[in-house]
Amino acid sequence: MGSVETKPPMRKIPVAGPWITEHEVALVTDAARTAWFENAGTVIGEFERTFAAYVERKHAISLPSCTSGLHLSLVALGVGPGDEVLVPECTWIATAAPINYVGATPVFVDVDPVTWCIDVARAAEVITERTKAMIPVDLYGSMPAMDDLIALCDSHGIAVVEDSAEAIGSRYHDRPAGSFGATSTFSFHGSKTLTTGEGGMVVTDDDDLYARMMFLRDHGRRPGDVSFFNDEVAFKYKMSALQAAMGLGQLQRVEELVGKKRQLFAWYQERLGALDGVQLNAEPSGTRNAYWMSTIVLDESLGITERELAVRLAERGISTRPFFHPLSALGAYAHLPGFVDAARRHPVAYRLGMSGINLPSALSLEEDDVAYTCDAVLEILRASSTRTAGSGSDTAQPTQSAIKE
Repeated sequence: MGSVETKPPMRKIPVAGPWITEHEVALVTDAARTAWFENAGTVIGEFERTFAAYVERKHAISLPSCTSGLHLSLVALGVGPGDEVLVPECTWIATAAPINYVGATPVFVDVDPVTWCIDVARAAEVITERTKAMIPVDLYGSMPAMDDLIALCDSHGIAVVEDSAEAIGSRYHDRPAGSFGATSTFSFHGSKTLTTGEGGMVVTDDDDLYARMMFLRDHGRRPGDVSFFNDEVAFKYKMSALQAAMGLGQLQRVEELVGKKRQLFAWYQERLGALDGVQLNAEPSGTRNAYWMSTIVLDESLGITERELAVRLAERGISTRPFFHPLSALGAYAHLPGFVDAARRHPVAYRLGMSGINLPSALSLEEDDVAYTCDAVLEILRASSTRTAGSGSDTAQPTQSAIKE
């Protein structure tokens, strides 16, 4: 019988993933052996203190998720029924869901076309006497105009809860992401730059807010209580010692992790940054973008949608993620006033949501993985450009020579 030819396995390029070394494994192994009962708090406390110092905050509370940090923040700030909370259109629903948890109403705001974060001028237009808080999001590692944002909120007595889930290592005018507002929150999900598998952190400089959140996160027990007397019905929002050990090990390598994210983006910028009709993540003067996800936004002149690009890349073994859909486009918020005409009122968010795509950003990637991805993007865009030109469409054609050949 003749031999049967087999195809080599398709190259697989993941969109996200961690960088775990033997350092983290050793710390978790030690915690598995020793960090139980009264010893559990040792590694948790060290992780919290070290994290607070890194983001230049006075207090840090480890949690099961970033979402729980947003929830605790809103409860501790007294946000509730009848209140409104401003939130950018472009973010994961976890930013907005805690607003619903406390019975308040989310008010969606369009985003800046460069940073992709909340547009402060547009936020100013929707503030009412019911506005109690704002949750700006450091999207994909980018940061909004924090000086203007804080000034606006201070002038109206609005609390700021900074959602830094995606921005560990980012900086705005020499201040770290997570150092703004009454509280700030972080995610340690497995896809994030610094991970504990699942988990999160809330940080603050306010002693009263810290005490209140510590109370609320442990079923309404006063710190140190061992008699199971609960003063309020509250929440179970705590992190395990094993997760904290992983987080501590990652935090001790955080600049290495952030440096790798920035290197990945630099490789994308080198290969795709000059293309007409393609927008990449921004890094305005005075900021450092930690580039959690390297992202491109496609102009309609390219003649291809982000969904089509994602499918074509997947055929080559390249995983991607869509840009976050506008929150007002989700069925979960179809009941809110203004749902029908949100696309007209928030054109930037809807354009980004329909044309943006997250490229592979896993910490395991090397330069040849990025080169392979970029070559695929260029090939697909060339084919799209040729197809559009051949159809006789009046759509403007891309002029960048790298797309044509």
